[in-house]
Amino acid sequence: MFASTAAALLLVGCTTVAAEPSLPSEPQAQDALLRTAERTLVERCLHTQGLTLTTRPRTPAADSRLQGALFGTGPRELSVTVATGQTVTAHSDGCLATARGTLYGDQGRWFRAQVIVGNLRTEAQARMKTDPVHRAALDRWTRCAAPPGRPRPERPDPAVATRCERESGLAAVRARLEPAELAMVRALRQDQLTTYRQLRTRALQRAAELSARTTAQKGNDAS
Repeated sequence: MFASTAAALLLVGCTTVAAEPSLPSEPQAQDALLRTAERTLVERCLHTQGLTLTTRPRTPAADSRLQGALFGTGPRELSVTVATGQTVTAHSDGCLATARGTLYGDQGRWFRAQVIVGNLRTEAQARMKTDPVHRAALDRWTRCAAPPGRPRPERPDPAVATRCERESGLAAVRARLEPAELAMVRALRQDQLTTYRQLRTRALQRAAELSARTTAQKGNDAS
């Protein structure tokens, strides 16, 4: 009885729980972790098809095969139209899509959230342009950068554009309006922002686990 109890206690005492991989706190480090994990998963996917990211196709057919394996083929199944009217599309097949599905769990939800969140500032700027004060400042800027009676340049000289932004008051109007419009857009897109944060956190955890396993595997191979 005592022997079996002691043995049980010994086994419990020797049991270890693997620590959760630590996640970087800085956004730049998080982005780097996600890029590394995505590349690792893409390379593994390509490897199953006898391809690598460093493959240099020597024929159009070989290049087409690599591009198809990496980015997918056929019609683009994923599509999101943002508030500015632009439509962004992507394939749901291919090694890149597979890698993102592994990291984020739901590629379709991630694609939609990423596109919408990535265009929040663009949406805010589009809303800002409908403001009468902004339109008036933009008209003043246009008259400054391209005075009537002169050929209108396709792109004003950068120094002229900067001077006119200051003299027309456009720079000041943008600085005042954009933060308020961005806050409004973020409130309107709160659901997608929440989804974006949740899926990104999940991806970071999976990326950290993948990094830990890869490092352990390299250590085992070296020994």
